[in-house]
Amino acid sequence: MCVKALMRGISFLCIAIACMSSINVHAQLPKLVVRFKNKAGTSGTLQNPSTYLSNKAIQRRTRYNISIDSTDLPVTQRYIDSVLAQGNVQLLSSSKWLNAILIRCTDAATVQRVNNLPFVQSSTDIGLRPAPSTQVSRFWMSKFEGEGYPTPQVLTANRTENTTGNYYNYFKANAQVRIHQGEYLHNKGFRGDGIVIAVQDAGFDRYLTIRAFDSVRIENRILGVRDFVDFDNSVNEDDSHGRQCLSNMAANWPGEMVGTSPKASFWLLRTENANSEYPIEEFNWVVGAEFADSSGADMISSSLGYIDFDDARFNYTYSNFYNNTAMVTQGASLAAKKGMIVMNSAGNSGAQTWRYIGFPADADSVCAVAAMDTLGVIASFSSWGYPGKIKPNITSVGRNTIVAGTTTAVTNNGTSFSNPNIAGLIACLWQAFPEFNNMAILNAVYRSSDRYNTPNDRFGYGIPNFRKAWQILRAQQNQQLYGTTTLWATPNPFNDTIQVRFIAQVDGTASISIINSNNVVVDSIRGVYEKEEMYTLRFNNLSNLPNGVYTVRYSDSLTANVITLNKQSTALPTTFIAIDAKQAGSQTVITWKVANDVNVQRYHIESSTDGRTYNTIGNVRSTPSNLTTTYQWNDAAATQTMYYRIKAIGIDNSFKYSAIVVYNPKEVGLTMYTYPNPVQQTLQVQLNQPLHEKLSVYIYNQQGQIMQQLSNLSLQGNNTLQLNVQHLPQGSYIIKVNTNNQTLTSSFIKQ
Repeated sequence: MCVKALMRGISFLCIAIACMSSINVHAQLPKLVVRFKNKAGTSGTLQNPSTYLSNKAIQRRTRYNISIDSTDLPVTQRYIDSVLAQGNVQLLSSSKWLNAILIRCTDAATVQRVNNLPFVQSSTDIGLRPAPSTQVSRFWMSKFEGEGYPTPQVLTANRTENTTGNYYNYFKANAQVRIHQGEYLHNKGFRGDGIVIAVQDAGFDRYLTIRAFDSVRIENRILGVRDFVDFDNSVNEDDSHGRQCLSNMAANWPGEMVGTSPKASFWLLRTENANSEYPIEEFNWVVGAEFADSSGADMISSSLGYIDFDDARFNYTYSNFYNNTAMVTQGASLAAKKGMIVMNSAGNSGAQTWRYIGFPADADSVCAVAAMDTLGVIASFSSWGYPGKIKPNITSVGRNTIVAGTTTAVTNNGTSFSNPNIAGLIACLWQAFPEFNNMAILNAVYRSSDRYNTPNDRFGYGIPNFRKAWQILRAQQNQQLYGTTTLWATPNPFNDTIQVRFIAQVDGTASISIINSNNVVVDSIRGVYEKEEMYTLRFNNLSNLPNGVYTVRYSDSLTANVITLNKQSTALPTTFIAIDAKQAGSQTVITWKVANDVNVQRYHIESSTDGRTYNTIGNVRSTPSNLTTTYQWNDAAATQTMYYRIKAIGIDNSFKYSAIVVYNPKEVGLTMYTYPNPVQQTLQVQLNQPLHEKLSVYIYNQQGQIMQQLSNLSLQGNNTLQLNVQHLPQGSYIIKVNTNNQTLTSSFIKQ
């Protein structure tokens, strides 16, 4: 991370330069930030964001209910033109978040005229022209001060470890991936596909030719580059620091290393000048983050930070912590507010006088990453958190980290590398759970960490475990989809076959048993399962069992759960055609349509508040017929989500159940419920359509491509579509249902 040492010593030359700058500031610092008072007359409007935000950026805001506000609007062009009209002014860049522009101007009189413009709030000198590149940049020399960093250490082959059974062989990077159980996500098919990461750094030297990036180049997953330092939009010839950080995520280099998100897509943004340290780099960082947001990036990975500068009057002090005063902290906070995950190195000042994290790692919503080795021992250089908050937030491998050299994988040191190492895994986790927003994803990562209950100022919450993070989010997803229900068994009554679905409650062995009324196990299936995953089992050849009540029991080392079913040898010939529930005045009206109910004596109406335990709330006598018959029952007006089903009772007391209809009084118009989730073969889509109008169903992958569609369906009432998704690759998908007046979306996981 580019945090210059606080105590470098001040040479006579530095004192001389400081004195000269106090005499003629603008002659020494010709780059200035001009801030405006407002955005009056801006070309953008809140009602039409497509003129200044990409579709992907708008979709992110829509998905996570993020409002478009004035910070999204462009800087007023009339103000920019007026500044440039003062003469001797060159526009370099602009920031809509800061409502400011970066200019180059060496004439004090011109600067004064700019300050006198009525819409100008202030102008601040923040940077010199870039110094010429050197063979070993100041970036490296200051970054690893005290760590003995000369040149990268080439690894020998004995660092390669056996990864048999995993999707990837990580080669030399094996330990830094597996310490977080990152292979768990990769093995499940979540490798960063569809996630866009903006990498902000000092350059990406030779990324166009180094073999580590063959795959990401061939597959066109380098979406583009921007240079906010030299403005030449070429970063291949600049500093190598960003290239090494990028390799922690993007590399797929057989025999050398595989990164933590090898299928993600990337923007390469140069915001840092490796040869000097001035606040202009903070402004560049904010402009880069704005570009990342507007272009639709999901994440920012930044191995940069700021404490002290080449001009000491800009240096930060402890009083700047946690009050959002640093320009870069303001930008990082806004980036997170726009829905992006912002990852930043904690800093390398742990063994220095300053010792604390830098900026923007101090921001509440920024995930600051400390450094350790592959044994979990904190690196001495890793910055401490300043008292008052849990900082750093988490820890990853930043000592002897495997990164891409020019011809082979090498080791390097710094929180610069711990940050992208863990950022890539967070990208894979978000790919798996796109319905959760940035803060929910980070919260799951924090909760998965080994020091979550006892955080400290070295490790933060500690070392994340992505198997646990997955289970935390899957548990939340299961809760949203199924409430507290974790066991299902159908049909009821059964004759020859029972299908059991269950959500495993532990990692390890569990049993599903069929038990008769004498508490005797008549059949059982035992297996090893993963916690919070859903499984489907089938018990066959049960027709020889006597009629009666049976219990389906799930049991593991910690929990047990049961559900009861009835066995009957022959089923009623009655066919349930449809069932529906809707509001009518002060009542909930349940209607059902049947065919051939000649042997039915009555119908019981059953209701439930959780979809598991049902109570009989009424009964209707049948009017036996060989034809189609419609029945109705009026329930009290529902004040919460209700589950209804109909039980047909035969003249011989045999019975048969209808499908279940779900009624939510808070929902009006079309409603949709999908199950099972995750799904392997057939996705059930229950649609309740009050009006008779045509609708279309689409399934999208995470890249927005339509994978399956049904168009112009003419439906009314309660209907269940069965969609065959067996052909879809594993991963996350969005299902969308459109009518003329309404659009509904839901997500599901294909296993």
